[in-house]
Amino acid sequence: MSMERNKEVVRRIFEDYANHGSAELLNELFAKDYSGTQAGAPPSGREAFAASLAALREGFPDIRYSIAELISDGDVVSVRWQWRGTHSGEFRGPAGVFPATGKSISNDGAAIFHVEDGKVRRGWVITDRLGFLQQIGEPAKARATA
Repeated sequence: MSMERNKEVVRRIFEDYANHGSAELLNELFAKDYSGTQAGAPPSGREAFAASLAALREGFPDIRYSIAELISDGDVVSVRWQWRGTHSGEFRGPAGVFPATGKSISNDGAAIFHVEDGKVRRGWVITDRLGFLQQIGEPAKARATA
């Protein structure tokens, strides 16, 4: 598979899947045995990736990702992005539960994806979690998740 085609797979994760909530694309874009890490969390499968995105879309229904850089070297694709959204729904994340604040939030992130046979097989995702928490409000104000 060409490097341009691999980049297109990753581009679709953000532009089609994340921005439009096209959940049916999960199986098309991610291998069944996908394994990924997010911000120091233990490796997880594609359902965990989907759940993380679903939580963001619930808390930020108007979330929009913008790709700043997309670089490919063989079957490895690196991406740097920023998302923006309004915190108009409850957000349940690893740092707790945050009731809607109405604040406009932006967050930067980057990932390295290994694409094989047209699907992402491995992923390493890093986001600015501290910056996110500072924008959304004091971390101490979050209710602990059950």
